[in-house]
Amino acid sequence: MAHRLLPIALLSTAAAVTATACGAGGERARPVHGTAPAEIAGVGYTSAELAQALLLHVPGYRRAGEPDSGEYGTLKAVQNAARLQRGTVLDKPRCGTARPGGAVAPDVPAALVTFAKKGMTVTQTLMGMPASDAEKQVNARVPADCLTFRTKVGSHRATHRVVETPKGEIGEGSRTVGVATSTGTTGTRTWYVVFRGRHYLATITLHGPTATRAEAERIARASRAQASKILP
Repeated sequence: MAHRLLPIALLSTAAAVTATACGAGGERARPVHGTAPAEIAGVGYTSAELAQALLLHVPGYRRAGEPDSGEYGTLKAVQNAARLQRGTVLDKPRCGTARPGGAVAPDVPAALVTFAKKGMTVTQTLMGMPASDAEKQVNARVPADCLTFRTKVGSHRATHRVVETPKGEIGEGSRTVGVATSTGTTGTRTWYVVFRGRHYLATITLHGPTATRAEAERIARASRAQASKILP
């Protein structure tokens, strides 16, 4: 099954936020040693090359576990998100299955790393793909009727509001999406920045009570600068 970055990513975060309220724990990423078909065919970058291009540090944060690399669908964070989605009830089911843009195939080469500090996390994902597929992800937009939605995990409910900015200029084109989540009296924010480079797509996810668009885009620019040093 192909993986849609948005709004599936929004649902993943929604599920994660609600699951946290339920007391569910996450798993640390671990390296996956596999070779994607795209790597065998020599198309774009390998997962090993993408792993070399990951951010080494994020000021104020510490790396959470080891970077993960391999086929996109085998990454631990992607598998965890899929499990959360299966346990999440969405008040607008089409918002969890809509396909606003291109899809990320589960066998594309990918690498992921997460950084954390108290109450905040930053996740960077690099995916090898043709420019045309990456452009579809950058051009995708969240459907108008999916800008607000509600989720339930067990007996815990949450409300989510989405904002999307005009197309940006990070890398060779970018998009930024923000999600404000409310669970009772508790609120948190998530910002996604998706941008493309030469033969790859990158995502930065900034999550926490004080997450801002400015910080997410600053980290995305640092991600682009780091990747440019490694990926020709």
